[in-house]
Amino acid sequence: MTSTYAPNISPRPAAARRPRVPDRAWPLAHRPEAAGAAREITRAVLAQWRVADEAADSVLLTVSELVTNAVEHAEPPLHLELSRDPDTRRVHIEVRDGGPAATESDWAAGRTRGEHGRGLQIIDRLTAAHGDRAEPGHAIHWADVAIAA
Repeated sequence: MTSTYAPNISPRPAAARRPRVPDRAWPLAHRPEAAGAAREITRAVLAQWRVADEAADSVLLTVSELVTNAVEHAEPPLHLELSRDPDTRRVHIEVRDGGPAATESDWAAGRTRGEHGRGLQIIDRLTAAHGDRAEPGHAIHWADVAIAA
């Protein structure tokens, strides 16, 4: 499995896991402000789950990067799903979008090369596993972030 957003960054494989039903799922506007909205939602959920601040920071940055990538490079609709696995002590993040866009968004096209392009490198460092998969009519970009040692 390779990433549509950065083919030179290989997704980190996940351990075999059972299919998950998200604890929470939210639609997001397919706009640059979606990353901020996703962080607010995630911050509230992590507080309810009593996730430690350092782990919460990693989850928040991962959510922000995945949502930003979807706004920059994918078609709507856009959804955020969060779940946690008490067995692995990880937060599972899924960002569903409408699949790759034919062209970059106006927002992404107006930015210089130095302003973007490192998101999946950040995700690779913050997560225990991450990847993507295509399903009919949409793409799913996911990541697992450890929330306890």
